[in-house]
Amino acid sequence: MSPGYTQAIRASFFDITRTVDQPQQLPDVARYLEDGLLLLNQGCIVSLSAWEEGQHLLHPDLEPLDYRGKLIVPGFVDTHIHYPQTEMVGSYGEQLLEWLNQYTFPVESQYHCPQHAARMSAFFLQQLLSNGTTTALVFGTVHPQSVDALFTAASALEMRLIAGKVMMDRHGPDALMETPEESYQQTRELIERWHNHGRLSYALTPRYAATSTPELLEKVQQLRHEFPDTWLHTHLSENLQEIAWIKELFPEHNGYLDVYHQYQLTGQRSLFAHCLHLEDHEWDCLHHTDSAIAFCPTSNLFLGSGLFDLKTCWHKGVKMGIGTDIGAGTTFNMLQTMGEAYKVGQLQRYKLSACEAFYHATLGGAKALDLDDRIGNFMPGKEADFVVIDPAVSPLQQMRHTNSRDIWEKLFVLMTLGDDRNIAATWVNGRCVWEVNAPAVNS
Repeated sequence: MSPGYTQAIRASFFDITRTVDQPQQLPDVARYLEDGLLLLNQGCIVSLSAWEEGQHLLHPDLEPLDYRGKLIVPGFVDTHIHYPQTEMVGSYGEQLLEWLNQYTFPVESQYHCPQHAARMSAFFLQQLLSNGTTTALVFGTVHPQSVDALFTAASALEMRLIAGKVMMDRHGPDALMETPEESYQQTRELIERWHNHGRLSYALTPRYAATSTPELLEKVQQLRHEFPDTWLHTHLSENLQEIAWIKELFPEHNGYLDVYHQYQLTGQRSLFAHCLHLEDHEWDCLHHTDSAIAFCPTSNLFLGSGLFDLKTCWHKGVKMGIGTDIGAGTTFNMLQTMGEAYKVGQLQRYKLSACEAFYHATLGGAKALDLDDRIGNFMPGKEADFVVIDPAVSPLQQMRHTNSRDIWEKLFVLMTLGDDRNIAATWVNGRCVWEVNAPAVNS
């Protein structure tokens, strides 16, 4: 008789069991099992229980995988990242608009080459996995081949990935320019080829309002109507100079967000990166349209763009996830990114707890992407994406882990002292696809 599962894993576990409306609700829905048993079947969660309660479910012929001494959390969800910018991380000295012209556009111009796109896609995905990220919302470049390469590599890994080609028809170099009709046609072909292909999904990806003519935005709107279950992924209110420019380009609109809103690009599955300098009515529009935000602390600090207002985001009831925003962001690692988010909060007298930070990086990010019914915790039926963390890989971490009083302090130490060294293994769709000191599984 079948035991009802095909894999069993013993370890410590932490997750958030359901989404919340306010941060003070999080401790009540957090779950920590110091000695737990996770059962999987065909890439999905069957159950998570305490070892003492669940060991009677074990079939005598199926030995559990023993990760005792490690902490398993749901796979990290990166809600905003640019894969072609991987090769320009750490570019010196500029703020947003100058940084785009000096560094970003020249690098992205290389992605007309399918071979280059394929090499960088493979490298990018291994960077995600080696840092415990199992789901991401990803910018390609204007070139369709950039998205074909990324989706091909992600499909082989069975990753849940949302991506799209950049759409832009002004204020960029000739090598990255397209007409609205070309953008529409190439995007449509990519949607038909990749959207809902396995665990892959497509995001309409206008770079930002300044690089979009009204004619291009009309094409984005047309695609959103033709393919209503796609995502919309762009930038919003990142930099004060950028915001002033948008207002000059679109004087008939009531601010930056209104440009997207009037083209019906707000709404469920619309995610806007940064949102550092929103006006009150823009917060309200995001809430009322059920749009979401990606908070990108390392990028915001690196480019000197500003500080994201976590308190107002909760107060206004706007969905939010965390993004690394490679390559203005400076790390693929979500632990380090959470640590920087804490510092952003501190500068505004907001105390970002470890419980809240891990929520934003897992189930909260899944909610922002409208995927919280599929990923983000260990509830039965969810897809089995998770990361195995070694909480103490250095003498300093070992000391702080040992003298921490409870799981909250251990998690906080992990997100303030942790980095890629703490990632022991990453599981995607019920199989280990990356493990420290072991080659990655690619097919």
